[in-house]
Amino acid sequence: MGKKVFHELISLDEAKEKLFNNLKKIIPVPTESETILVKNALGRITAEPVLAKFSSPYFHSAAMDGYAVKSQKTFLATEREPVRLQIGVDAQWIETGDPLPDGFDAVIPVEDVTLRDGFIEIYSSVPPYNDVRPIGEDIVATELIIPESHVVRAVDIGAILASGIIEIKVRKKPIIGIIPTGSELIQPEKLKERMPQPPELIEYNSAVLENLIKEAIAEPKVYPIVPDEEKEIKNAILNAIKECDIVLLNAGSGYGKEDFTYKVINELGNVIINGVAIKPGKPFIAGFIKNKPILGIPGYPVSAFLCFDLFVKPLIELFLGISVKKEEKLKAILSRQISSNMGVDEFVRVKVGRVGGKYTVTPMGRGAGLLMSVVRADGYIVIPKGSEGFSQGAEVKVNLWRNKEEIDNTVVCIGSHDNTLDVLYNFLRKSYPDVTLSSAHVGSMGGLVAIKKGEAHMAGTHLLDEVTGEYNIPFIKKLMPDKKVVLINLVYRIQGFIVKKGNPKNIRGFNDLTNENVVFINRQAGSGTRLLLDKHLKELGISPSQIKGYDTDEYTHMGIASAVLTGRADVGLGILAAAQALDLDFIPVAKERYDILIPYEFLELKIIQAVLRVIQEDKEFRKAVEKLGGYDTTDMGKIFYSN
Repeated sequence: MGKKVFHELISLDEAKEKLFNNLKKIIPVPTESETILVKNALGRITAEPVLAKFSSPYFHSAAMDGYAVKSQKTFLATEREPVRLQIGVDAQWIETGDPLPDGFDAVIPVEDVTLRDGFIEIYSSVPPYNDVRPIGEDIVATELIIPESHVVRAVDIGAILASGIIEIKVRKKPIIGIIPTGSELIQPEKLKERMPQPPELIEYNSAVLENLIKEAIAEPKVYPIVPDEEKEIKNAILNAIKECDIVLLNAGSGYGKEDFTYKVINELGNVIINGVAIKPGKPFIAGFIKNKPILGIPGYPVSAFLCFDLFVKPLIELFLGISVKKEEKLKAILSRQISSNMGVDEFVRVKVGRVGGKYTVTPMGRGAGLLMSVVRADGYIVIPKGSEGFSQGAEVKVNLWRNKEEIDNTVVCIGSHDNTLDVLYNFLRKSYPDVTLSSAHVGSMGGLVAIKKGEAHMAGTHLLDEVTGEYNIPFIKKLMPDKKVVLINLVYRIQGFIVKKGNPKNIRGFNDLTNENVVFINRQAGSGTRLLLDKHLKELGISPSQIKGYDTDEYTHMGIASAVLTGRADVGLGILAAAQALDLDFIPVAKERYDILIPYEFLELKIIQAVLRVIQEDKEFRKAVEKLGGYDTTDMGKIFYSN
């Protein structure tokens, strides 16, 4: 059923040259506290934190065009002995963004299969959830989207709408057409009437693009959603080019059977760009109709954001005859190795912080659908075409989305994840608007290593020593005996089994994890939660190989809870607050101490003093943490170790 589309990928530089030179040939340039709708909030200041109403995506969906399959039926597939799956029985055609059919748990890209007489042949096995976007991959319900005292940006607007919120409280204060396309799209305003139903998707890309245009000093004009019908798309374009100087056609530039952008532009005018060697954003299309530029912007939100920055904003500058403020750049040290495909320029979102007089940069999620990676990013680095990536410790050039002063006032926290860090971030912004908290979740041991290497101001940790029964201190003494540090308690918290409502698998203890019908979801190696699990398994004589899913990792407690909620797993070990946030059941296992480790050399920094004052003196912060559930703040702010 699949089809082949030949995209002639050209370099980014060649694409820009083609687009801008063609424009110059045919067009003379330059040419002539309240509650508001989220889409109108650009540049406004938030009066309260914004928390996600529901997860995004909210159903399992295909990440690629291809065939939905049952992963267990692929396990024997090899190059020499391919496995044949009958289409309509063991394999179903699926397109990017489509809901995963019931009973199927993986997707094989169309280019990786061979069609033969109603069957597909596959040449390697695929694991569960291969090329599948699971529920909550981008946003998890109750997650902090933006804090109080935050200047709302365009990407924030998209993330807020994607999480189901259409109004927020703020403190009182050339024509570009946008045509969103997609039969499955619904306007965010519909959320006042009802919740969306699969395969419906909230249409928020146009709101992002609209406000990016305003930032670029142009006038946006958003048209109604157009279904995936060729005639309707043609009519929408012909109407828009009468009223606009530039037309953006959002989505429909990819490989799916309902992607009409290339065909329509080519029939009404001429296509000059049909794919660019960049990631994300490869399906970008550009052409001219009646001497008006029309651009096919990919549907994935990060791709759309990047293509606007690379192509649309420079076009607006040409029309206006101005140069919009360029992104600030700085050099930073890469905290971990990052690899890339050699055939494209890859734009990687990153977090940046100044620690001990040097800037360090940490890569974030790289999926084209992960809008929160843009909301939370400080900027991006480019891995050039022809490069396999950068090694740990390499010096890289960062293009900043935040100014350098904000970066300098950022507390870099690397280590174990806990929901209280979101609360701490918001209280910091409320009391100290110039201070930001950047949190990277790499596990407790990863946090200690970051402190030792001078890559973080502080680390969250809850490592239990099996021999002494003591938390954190034995690991600190062993890993960094000569480094002067202070260990301060944040909370005691309850760890336990997170299970579906009603506990359908009747999970009561660690022995139940070995049941054949139980699928477990684990935390990553080096995390305190993983060590807690391994300690109990060792005491009970249970081998990890007896637990289905032991090697499947998540990096946050909310990730564990989301996996259980969406059916990826039956049970995971996590904190009570995460279970309560998603209305799941919880079986307590242990009460543990969660501490913050800070090197002495940073104690007198203004940004660290701000953190300590919130933790040790702010009674409202303590109340907010206790309200989450499952936390004991008795020793909050108490020093447990210093040397």
